[in-house]
Amino acid sequence: MVKNRFLLKLSGEALSNNSGKLYSNEALDDLALQIKEALKHGVQLCLVCGGGNIYRGKTGEELGVNRKTGDSMGMLATIINALAVSNALTKAGVENEIYTAFPVGEIARVFNSRDAIASLNQGKVVIFGGGTSHPYFSTDTCSALRALECECEEILVAKNGVDGVYSADPKKDKNAVRYDEISYQEILEKGLQVMDLTAISLCKDNNMGLMVFNMNEKNNILNACLKKVKGTKVR
Repeated sequence: MVKNRFLLKLSGEALSNNSGKLYSNEALDDLALQIKEALKHGVQLCLVCGGGNIYRGKTGEELGVNRKTGDSMGMLATIINALAVSNALTKAGVENEIYTAFPVGEIARVFNSRDAIASLNQGKVVIFGGGTSHPYFSTDTCSALRALECECEEILVAKNGVDGVYSADPKKDKNAVRYDEISYQEILEKGLQVMDLTAISLCKDNNMGLMVFNMNEKNNILNACLKKVKGTKVR
């Protein structure tokens, strides 16, 4: 584990800012500026973004796409999003490197932990695309795996409009209680929807911490990197 090295997990929808479009310039620019500011505080940061703004499993079901093909489509969507984030960072003057789980020509490097860690030590933001390269694994599992491989201190899970882990969906249950801190075992026992079960088990077995927070509050990505955010600590 390397102190102040984090993996930021974003949904693909976070890049659209709930605009109904694939991307929001405002969301991408804000993400880049918050990351740029965090780097000034000595943070090393890698990032995994989902592909839900482009493709979701439900979309595939409606089109009659089988699971393996659909997962491959989703993995390609995450590479498109990695390129969008990379472009925003470059515009903001932030050096970055994209690593993918499988070869995609000259647009990104194929992942191996040694090279990714070298990029982080050079002060670059590392963006992971392509999931794990295998079907049936989500970007949650990819996040847990890459965080462990790159010796991150913690995974920062940016939620869309939810400021932590709750006993129930706070958007549906007004009596839902937010946890300031919770264990992985409690998450598994209570069946709470934080990340998928494979990712949760991987983090639990390897003592990888999570901070779950609301990315829609101003400067919260930066505050999460600086450990000043209101959210739920998963131990």
